[in-house]
Amino acid sequence: MERIVYVNGGYMPESEATVSVFDRGFLFSDAVYEVTAVLDGKLIDNDGHIARLERSCKELELKLPVSAEVLTSIQKELIKKNALVEGGIYLQLTRGSTGDRDFAFPSEDIEPTLVLFTQSRELIHCAKAEKGIKVISVPDIRWRRRDIKTVGLLAPCLAKQAALAAGASDAWLIEDGHVTEGSSNNAYIVTQEGKLITRPLSNDILHGITRKSLLQLANDASIEVEERNFTIEEAYQAKEAFVSSATTFVWPVINIDGHSIGDGKPGEIAKKLRDIYIDVAKSTAD
Repeated sequence: MERIVYVNGGYMPESEATVSVFDRGFLFSDAVYEVTAVLDGKLIDNDGHIARLERSCKELELKLPVSAEVLTSIQKELIKKNALVEGGIYLQLTRGSTGDRDFAFPSEDIEPTLVLFTQSRELIHCAKAEKGIKVISVPDIRWRRRDIKTVGLLAPCLAKQAALAAGASDAWLIEDGHVTEGSSNNAYIVTQEGKLITRPLSNDILHGITRKSLLQLANDASIEVEERNFTIEEAYQAKEAFVSSATTFVWPVINIDGHSIGDGKPGEIAKKLRDIYIDVAKSTAD
């Protein structure tokens, strides 16, 4: 069955979906996006994703054409139409099209472009979650407003491709000697003393929705948490390392730049937080 997508107020087969060649998301990356996980046909942490979308729109003076409630209803309808059980929903909002190319923002009467589609994938029974991943470190060459979830993702794509070329799964981005985050995820280490370390929120990193949930769950589980910058050298010496994102939840990191982390196997805290997160996510899914 052909996938059903949503474009500007309508549901249609993906083969019939079109967006203008003059759309500012295409020409200027003048757009924001969100990805929400789906488990058992239900949305995970969606309120947080919608709230972050609204914040991104505010920061970019980008008009959101529908309410949060309507967005959620569109997501649920796509889940239903595509019989999605496990995977994610991608949402992208652009500043629309004026019918030509111009750097200046269009007038407010130009309607934005809203696109949503589903992606089916295994999130729970995932080899990378069970076996862990290898990462490499690369310079962080992104712009200075990484807290805004824009579609300007060329730098992360280059980082991810460099990782794949090196036989790794992902890259950790380095700025001023410190780890900012992964190419598409937040980064964490666990010290030899068992303290969970992750970079604090700022314009330097994405304000991860899964990150927020995990830190609360860690506190609830009496895992000591410290939000501070950490170096790649600290990461080499860590007892554990892992990443988090909307559709990975938690993936253990077992090797960084050729250095085995801990015993080279997924760590206990990473595994524990992943299990707790999935249990809570399923029980609170909408």
